[in-house]
Amino acid sequence: QVHLVESGGGLVQAGGSLRLSCADSGHTFSNYAMGWFRQAPGKEREFVAALSRTGGSTWYEDKLRGRFAISRDNAKNTVYLQMNSLKPEDTAVYYCAAQSTIYRGRSVCDADGYDQWGQGARVTVSS
Repeated sequence: QVHLVESGGGLVQAGGSLRLSCADSGHTFSNYAMGWFRQAPGKEREFVAALSRTGGSTWYEDKLRGRFAISRDNAKNTVYLQMNSLKPEDTAVYYCAAQSTIYRGRSVCDADGYDQWGQGARVTVSS
């Protein structure tokens, strides 16, 4: 079983950086592909980035590539999202998600590809 807890959200000025962390208290973290999604007020949840089980493959929403970076430390059961050059339009609740072995084979770029979700971390970027 996966239990995901995000941290690192907060208020930052435009142009600043934040690093989100998502820790898994389970014991099979390295078996899961991991992803980050975000949901802005009044908008649907959208894909941000994803990472394979080993970290050898990454996927990004095209418009975020180059500013955001996903990584993982399997020894710490943690996935990270480094966000640089933040813009007001990055304001959202950010969710990490895990794709368990049951869901393996589904797209890691779609929310439907994940069966475990964290509670979300709010990121607010002021102009």
